[in-house]
Amino acid sequence: MTERFDVIVIGGGHAGTEAATMAARSGVRTLLLTQNLETIGQMSCNPAIGGIAKGTVVREVDAMGGVMGRATDRARIQFRMLNRSKGPAVWSPRAQCDRGLYRRAVRWLLERQSALELCQGTVAGLRFHGSRVTGVTTMDGRRFDAATVVLTAGTFLRGRIHLGLSTQIPAGRAGDSPAIELAQMLEQHGLTIERFKTGTPPRIDGRTVDFSGIERQPGDSGEFWFSFHEREGHPAQLPCYITWAGAAVKDIIGRHLAQSALYGGAISGRGPRYCPSIEDKIVKFPQAERHQVFLEPEGLDTSEMYVNGLSTSLPPEVQLAFLRAVPGLEQVRMTRPGYAIEYDYFPPTQLAPTLEVKQCPGLFFAGQINGTTGYEEAAGQGVVAGINAAAKVKDVEPLILRRDQAMTGVLVDDLVQRGVDEPYRLFTSRAEFRLLLRQDNALRRLFPLAQSRGLLTDAECRQAEDRLRREDTVLDLARETTISREAANEVLAVAGSTPVEQGVRISELARRPGVSLEQLLIGAGQPVDAEPAEWAAIELRYGGYLERERQSAKRLASMDQLRLPANIEYDGLQGVSFEAREKLALVRPPTLGHAGRIPGVSPSDLQNLMFEIVRAKGRN
Repeated sequence: MTERFDVIVIGGGHAGTEAATMAARSGVRTLLLTQNLETIGQMSCNPAIGGIAKGTVVREVDAMGGVMGRATDRARIQFRMLNRSKGPAVWSPRAQCDRGLYRRAVRWLLERQSALELCQGTVAGLRFHGSRVTGVTTMDGRRFDAATVVLTAGTFLRGRIHLGLSTQIPAGRAGDSPAIELAQMLEQHGLTIERFKTGTPPRIDGRTVDFSGIERQPGDSGEFWFSFHEREGHPAQLPCYITWAGAAVKDIIGRHLAQSALYGGAISGRGPRYCPSIEDKIVKFPQAERHQVFLEPEGLDTSEMYVNGLSTSLPPEVQLAFLRAVPGLEQVRMTRPGYAIEYDYFPPTQLAPTLEVKQCPGLFFAGQINGTTGYEEAAGQGVVAGINAAAKVKDVEPLILRRDQAMTGVLVDDLVQRGVDEPYRLFTSRAEFRLLLRQDNALRRLFPLAQSRGLLTDAECRQAEDRLRREDTVLDLARETTISREAANEVLAVAGSTPVEQGVRISELARRPGVSLEQLLIGAGQPVDAEPAEWAAIELRYGGYLERERQSAKRLASMDQLRLPANIEYDGLQGVSFEAREKLALVRPPTLGHAGRIPGVSPSDLQNLMFEIVRAKGRN
């Protein structure tokens, strides 16, 4: 018996759950097929959501109707806004989560989607009609048909866990079997496969930690929600702790380095530069006297802690030895050893900007299968893939987020145009319009898209419209309201700013560094909520910079609107450099703007490309 769906999503991780949610919210019948229903939304590594650039992606996912922000609000046990001392372009919300609460919240949020069905099963292979995907077959013989399939395999494709040199375990993650047949089938369809590696640190029993001599790191006071659409109560906050891996740890690792799977030759895949193992840190930064280690709680109902900063592929006995050389961990018990995992990924230049596989119509990839690392990067890709899989079914315009429109747009554009040579992690520095792509304005940027595609309920739309209206009201109040000299100087004195001699427009004073727009309005008898005031304050203080970025974004958009012929023969474009011709032929960018973002394509190549296209049109 074969059951028919519009969209099938394979995998219940952070990419899969968002892809399934977006497809279902798009109004098509969707199946989420995963090896184990109990591990939907599993946080396989660090139980934390957000951080630099990542926190912005979480809020973008939420603005479009995704589950990550809502689940984080229900599960967070510590919240911090990173980089508050810097400019708003890099303010980054981050939450430590209760691992179990997060997983259960994701499952509950998925089950609210009426067009979505969940099913447990291991995919044996995809079914094709020619090159077009038509469905999947499970290991137990069931068949499911679909017009589109989204594959979010994470680290499961031929995944192999390494603990030292002698222990190698075929697994997608600890306790879960890998997907071998599926990787082989895709390779047989002519797709290029390569290997990456990532890792996780050991976990410890928090009852055996001596907290007396290490730094306590509490969460921020005040309220913050990742979700724009819901306001759930937060669990109680727990502290994290900071300690150090110093000379004693370096000595132990140095003596046992040959036993590391990474340095002993057992692993060939390249790992993430921005999340290195402790072996990497010791070898590549020998001048560093010590390396920071964070002890982070795993949940409210457990004493287990995550040892952030000590990711490793050394044998368990060596891990315990170096753990006990860390201040505060002298008597620690290790509950789970860390490990490295090596897995297949598909270089993402094989994808269209919709995340559809160019060689296999109807097949979409999202998450670590595309060479990324991180829950948030996976979730952002899941949103794009899920919406576009549904759009293909409905035969409507696909979603391609621009680089000036969303951090998620930067992420996808980087992947499909530039490719990856190491596990990709998103940073604000990758975005040329980072001041436009802030965490506070994600709803303003993406709500119109979500609304036009029917991704939000009527109640969610009303709530979003109300929030944006309140933001506009605060900005108008600031521009129209004059504050008295006495009231203004009280606020200015708190900020250490020069007093004024007479009443002045609030919008003028709000441009001063450190001066609170909210307090100015309160002083003028116009109390407002903190959230809309934050957006209005940034608009006032950075208005000139924002306008310059908007003008630059318009120029980029004009290049992105100039489409390149799909059948263009790049080999024959003699005015374009040989390297650029090779890259253009491989990626086949849809627009001139996309072509300009491919490494190896210079401004002169773009100019000559334009000349060749115009000349070819003239001949025709």
